[in-house]
Amino acid sequence: MWKDKEKAPILEFLGWVLLISVISNVIALALETYYRTGLAGGEISVGYVIYVINGVLIDTPTPMIATYIVLKRHHKIESIKDFIKLIVRTPDKKKTYGILVLFCATVLVVALLYGTRNNSPWYLMIVAYPVLIIGGGVEEIGWRGFLQPQLERKFPFILSTLITASIWITWHLPLWLMPSSNHYGDSILGFAIMLFSWSFIGAAIYKATRSPLACVLYHAFINSIGAIYNWNALFDAWPNKTGIYCYFILMVVISSFLWMLINHKEKKQRE
Repeated sequence: MWKDKEKAPILEFLGWVLLISVISNVIALALETYYRTGLAGGEISVGYVIYVINGVLIDTPTPMIATYIVLKRHHKIESIKDFIKLIVRTPDKKKTYGILVLFCATVLVVALLYGTRNNSPWYLMIVAYPVLIIGGGVEEIGWRGFLQPQLERKFPFILSTLITASIWITWHLPLWLMPSSNHYGDSILGFAIMLFSWSFIGAAIYKATRSPLACVLYHAFINSIGAIYNWNALFDAWPNKTGIYCYFILMVVISSFLWMLINHKEKKQRE
């Protein structure tokens, strides 16, 4: 999303992510009791409403907000409309759809083979998908749309991906402090392994498509699986099935190969 050859302000982006995250997490921790009461069928209080608004409009989209602030401050965009155009820009739609289908189908097969269904009907996955574009997917605008490609200007692909994954994991850690979170009491190690794997996938998707929207849609698809499966048991816990190990390893290998293939083509085009 930062197209100029000049050095992008990575530290400024991370500073905004940190500042916004601290503010949103302080609000969430302060209002956690009200939210839990509302979830348990109690009174829907003002605290509950503020908690939800904070989560939807501040916490989850923090990386996107930070990206917008940086681009706006450095005069790379003039308006929200310009920002939206950068997000939805998809140079090669056929290739983008093909790559998305490949990775989405793979993770769905893993869910079908190893997942534990909850009591929700199948159609809830489809209904939840548009909601989860906002409730999770949009964070990819910052991680894969801005941070990863800028790190790749400084470091090799694998190191850039590991740095992005480490930041992504750290950003999620406050969820383990909130009893209402779906990660509370979960395996941090298992979650970290999953995010490292998906960081390689996200990096490859962006490299191949140059579309932040493609990364957003993939992330939302993964989250929508959680509408009908026990998402934590499937991916977050330390993998205890050979197939899950194979999935993580296979995704890293395929993603790395795809990234290198696209990078090689880009180099040849510049020659």
